[in-house]
Amino acid sequence: MPTYTFEIIETGEQYDEIMKISEKDDYLKNNPQVKPVFTAPNFVGDHIIKKMDGGMKETLQKIADKNPNTPLADRFSRRSTKDIQKEKVVKKYNLKDTIV
Repeated sequence: MPTYTFEIIETGEQYDEIMKISEKDDYLKNNPQVKPVFTAPNFVGDHIIKKMDGGMKETLQKIADKNPNTPLADRFSRRSTKDIQKEKVVKKYNLKDTIV
């Protein structure tokens, strides 16, 4: 359930309430002395992917294959060893414009 921040109109005091999305409108109708406060969302847990299943990895590989010059492609694209070595040489000697 999401956490909502409300402010008491007369005092300016803010507080948090945990409730269902469907309960928010009823809460505001029953408490006319409060107004909702818009805040940045809170993320729970770590957003960095450490372990993933095969389906997620395959999806990221497909995205990486279609976007070859991105950090995602550096991490997930399906490239051969020959392609990886070629990219290292191109990057090392700045041959980006000479290789077709």
